[in-house]
Amino acid sequence: MIIEGKLLGNRYEIIEKIGNGGMATVYKATDKVLKRYVAVKILRDEFTTDDEFIKRFEVEAQSAARLSHSNIVSIYDVGVDENLYYIVMELIQGKTLKEIIIEERQPLPWKWSVNVAIQVASALEMAHRNNIVHRDIKPHNIIITEDGVAKVTDFGIAKAVSNSTITAFGTTIGSVHYFSPEHARGGYTDAKSDLYSLGVVMYEMVTGKVPFDADTPVSVALKHMQEEPIEPIELNPNLPTSLNKIIMKALQKDTTLRYQSATEMIQDLKKALKNPNGDFVEELEYDATAKTQKIDMNMYNSENGEDKEKKKKKEGKLRKFVKKHKAISIFIMVVLLFSLSLGGTIFALNITNPPEVEMPKVVGLTKEEAKKAIEAVGLVYKEEKEEYSKDVKEGEIISQNPTYMEKYNSVKKGSTVSVVVSKGLEKTIVPKVVGKEQQEAIAALEAAKLKAEVVEETSQKVEKGYVISQEVEADAEAFADDIIKIHVSIGTGIKQVKMTSVVGKQEATAKQEIESLGLVAKIEYTENQNKENGIVLQQSVNSGETINEGTSITLTVNKIAETKTATVSIDVKSITGGYLKEDAESNDALVKTVTIELTYGDRVETRTNVDKNQTQYKIPISGKDNSTQNVKIVVKESNQAIYQSSQDIRFGTQDTITFKQT
Repeated sequence: MIIEGKLLGNRYEIIEKIGNGGMATVYKATDKVLKRYVAVKILRDEFTTDDEFIKRFEVEAQSAARLSHSNIVSIYDVGVDENLYYIVMELIQGKTLKEIIIEERQPLPWKWSVNVAIQVASALEMAHRNNIVHRDIKPHNIIITEDGVAKVTDFGIAKAVSNSTITAFGTTIGSVHYFSPEHARGGYTDAKSDLYSLGVVMYEMVTGKVPFDADTPVSVALKHMQEEPIEPIELNPNLPTSLNKIIMKALQKDTTLRYQSATEMIQDLKKALKNPNGDFVEELEYDATAKTQKIDMNMYNSENGEDKEKKKKKEGKLRKFVKKHKAISIFIMVVLLFSLSLGGTIFALNITNPPEVEMPKVVGLTKEEAKKAIEAVGLVYKEEKEEYSKDVKEGEIISQNPTYMEKYNSVKKGSTVSVVVSKGLEKTIVPKVVGKEQQEAIAALEAAKLKAEVVEETSQKVEKGYVISQEVEADAEAFADDIIKIHVSIGTGIKQVKMTSVVGKQEATAKQEIESLGLVAKIEYTENQNKENGIVLQQSVNSGETINEGTSITLTVNKIAETKTATVSIDVKSITGGYLKEDAESNDALVKTVTIELTYGDRVETRTNVDKNQTQYKIPISGKDNSTQNVKIVVKESNQAIYQSSQDIRFGTQDTITFKQT
């Protein structure tokens, strides 16, 4: 049956499979009522025909749903829909502790391991307080979230202690590598059994290995019951002594020598973080005189309490069972040894299970061939779904569950083998991505089930980060997962420069700064009498603008021309005729004083009382360097002009310009 897309309980829409367990398959689903993602655990087909198991499944799930703790995966709902029995749980984003151990391939940091152990023990503390024993603590059932929080899952396979405390021989569940000795022999289990399993998990975290391993589950179980583990500190010398003692105490075969509660273990784990090599772990000694194991009877009382008479009867029954339990254990060991000696295939811990058969490898076969091979050995063929595949031909098997392994490839007869069948190559249409921004183009290709390969190139026309061209034309047919090359602009390819401000700086400094940026400085001059001479008044590109390296920048520099002088020389005597000293008493001579006026531009310079006998009378006048100016000269006697002339002069020259009467 294809589960994906199915709506369970008219509420939970199945999206995809995310994991497999010993008795159930886990799917990601959407809760249509609360609009959130959830995990849905659906019981495997082979268990749905067992009425007793179904009852236990429902009771255990409902018991676990009572638990509310930050380190326990929350159970939201339990239900059945068309013979599909399911549990709805919190969906956790993260990895199982087992995945982390496998990925690291070495011991995990001891402080990190202790923190995980504290969180798991805290979850067990809550469960045990509610009379629930997990019975399957292992790294596979511990999820580490993306925030580093440990979450214990699979309380759905636990049992309420108040309902039952003894494991039936034919229904042993969980991984034998993490079993407590009493669990391995099919005996009485309680909260201390969970703490033993947690000890195994801690051992594996800090050493990278489980304490007991062997070629067969039977051998592993026997080691749990009979052998002492190598101390973890021998495998990891960097381990603190206190943590070594905590793990070894948790792994004691006698339950009276272990931690008696999760609270006790948490206290020691917290001390180990503060005082790693402290001597605070209490090592208990075995009391050989004790005839029976002391049992905390309060663990098995109902939550609402019982009257004293009922308690006495219950305690009496339990004590009788425990005495009988010793005989049962001896019987099991005899059967086990007898089976092994005969080379038999009966596993004493699971006598009532069906025989095991070799599971065939069907990946790569056609679905007809796979069905025939699976049914030939007494297994059930189930076509789970069809998927497109680039590597597997249409009609052939992509994958099988359980997966085929070279070693330990046996499964119970009658088990279901689910297969995924190839639909062959999936076709798709290439979208148009030219002109799109790079990430938008990639998203469009991925939406069409294609992969993008980006080729960068320069472009004078297309803005940086946008697609210039695509190597497969838009609307062309392609296969899913094909790679489509897209050419993306990286701009002009010329180095970009951020313009700086040089306004107000001296010409030489400004030019040096512009050229240090890889730009070309072009100088233009202007004159502003109100600004400092030689500073930059303007720049052709504003500060902060991004431009290409090598761009010409025009700098307008203030240049005030220097004032120079030119000398005008006038032969006064030749103009006025002069007079003699002996004529000084002559009235005519006395009244004839000479005035010279020079006019140029908007300036007038006057010289009075000039001696008429002067020759080469020099008058300095000022003007801008190298500028030419027309100068008008008027010579007056008694305010009457007797001579006037004009001539162009150039300032800054050393020549003397002489004006003579013509």
